[in-house]
Amino acid sequence: MGQTEAADWWATGISDIEPGVIRFHGYPIEELIGGVSFPQMIWLMVRGELPTPGQAKLLEQTLVAAVDHGPQAPSIAAARMAASCGLALNNAIATGVNLLGDVHGGAGQQCLEVLYELRATGTDATTAARDLVASYKSRKAYVPGFGHRFHPHDPRRDPLITAAQQAVADGIIDGRYLEIALALEDALAPVPMNVDGATATIYAELGFPAELARGLFVLSRSVGLLAHAHEQQQEPTRIKGPLPKSVIPTYTGHPPRSL
Repeated sequence: MGQTEAADWWATGISDIEPGVIRFHGYPIEELIGGVSFPQMIWLMVRGELPTPGQAKLLEQTLVAAVDHGPQAPSIAAARMAASCGLALNNAIATGVNLLGDVHGGAGQQCLEVLYELRATGTDATTAARDLVASYKSRKAYVPGFGHRFHPHDPRRDPLITAAQQAVADGIIDGRYLEIALALEDALAPVPMNVDGATATIYAELGFPAELARGLFVLSRSVGLLAHAHEQQQEPTRIKGPLPKSVIPTYTGHPPRSL
């Protein structure tokens, strides 16, 4: 393998690193430190350009909204169990992150895909939303981003949607996907939008590819995973399972028998 071939092996347009030099998408790290916020840095890394202040504020609000949902969330519980088993913080966080798949953690990406699909139909938002809801109901399927197993009304929905509406008024976003999302919510009434639907609405308005919605959720939820794993490390209980020792899982197999 020649030197050029070796250098091209991990070719990247993101980071330019050599002795004494660190640049991201062309910007030197010494200017980025103190010059941009963490949400701006996330945007730069995944999009290649810096966002406007309004765009960065919207991204930050979505990241704040999804940081944690307590041990009711399987990912948080798993991270705490991992920490109680003596694993280091990075292992505990990874344990929680690895639970974030299509069912737990994937609704934001799935809702974003739905929003893009509805926009592509070219029909008005109300008609497109009603047709999609009818299709999902006929299949007895859940529309991602709506309803919540724990909250009758997700308290994260209103501030995010209000922020999106204000961003429309300020000319930061155009509101086309916000209109579609609200039409979906009307078609699904009384089932309300949840945090995944609200964040997906903002990500659609900001033009993020659907697959990045899950990645951004993972970034946000990692903060909660870190906090809970660290808290668990301070507690004396070791090898903390999913149930207290006094609770024995219901056995549904054969009655006692002998050989």
